Amino acid sequence: MKTALVIGASGGMGYALVNELVSRQIKVKAFARRKEKLVALFRHSKNVEIIAGDIFNEQDISQASKGVDVIFHAISFPYQDWEKLHIPCLEMVLKIAENQGARIALVDNIYAYGKQSLIGVTEETEKRPHTKKGKIRLAMESKLKESHVPSLIVHFPDLYGPNAENTILYETLKNVVQGKKANFVGNMQVKREFLYTIDGAKAMVELALRDDTYNQNWNVPATHAISGGQLVEILSELTGYKKGIRTVSKGMIQLIGIFSPSMKEVVEMFYLTEEPVILSGEKYEKEIGPLPRTSYKAGLKETISWMQLKER
Repeated sequence: MKTALVIGASGGMGYALVNELVSRQIKVKAFARRKEKLVALFRHSKNVEIIAGDIFNEQDISQASKGVDVIFHAISFPYQDWEKLHIPCLEMVLKIAENQGARIALVDNIYAYGKQSLIGVTEETEKRPHTKKGKIRLAMESKLKESHVPSLIVHFPDLYGPNAENTILYETLKNVVQGKKANFVGNMQVKREFLYTIDGAKAMVELALRDDTYNQNWNVPATHAISGGQLVEILSELTGYKKGIRTVSKGMIQLIGIFSPSMKEVVEMFYLTEEPVILSGEKYEKEIGPLPRTSYKAGLKETISWMQLKER
């Protein structure tokens, strides 16, 4: 891979992917809708071409994809827009990739797995999505596999990290950094996975650089599962935060959802805070090597430092 296109480059995982690709001396085209956000993130980065455009404008995305070897699909949409936007977006990317002779690397989540009782969900685990969003993600997977475009699908759990602002943990971190009473979505005692975006990007780029990893699914788990209580202990150690944490229940989200379309869409995914899907990284470690595993303390420290620098 000499040149890559990252669509959704201004998001948390997109940002991490651009930086990881650059660190490997790969030329990157960073594509997103807002030029000012791209400039703020990458103006000092070498080997990054900033491209602002509309993912649904064939001319914009076709021009951006010229000469690229791999298209990293890291774009997402607000929950309330998933049904009308995700599939058409993927269809556009597939069309462009086929025209350009490029491969696709899809940033995916765990929604398509649905509820799973076992600990250590593998790539062979049957996907049984019971939510609208899970069914959309499975439909995207099917679209990729039915196409003639070589692709790899990488499943990540919930994310956190520099610039990862549209995440469930960011809402907690934001108030901790600002010294305000923070919220935590879900049961504080249930252990869940939160993956540091930089670890996810390292694993995904490594997969994308190989020829024998395409037309497959890959799970990239977090360092380990962790409870909300354990996260708060780490945050208190790092920041001196002493204010209490407010637990956000499903009932509270349902109430807010009456007035907020985006929060209404969060309700169906609340099961993941009660019955988490815990991924197995056995396939990656057997076929690729050790997974990148940054400790929660180190990852949260870097994330908080990034947030504090942004506020200055």
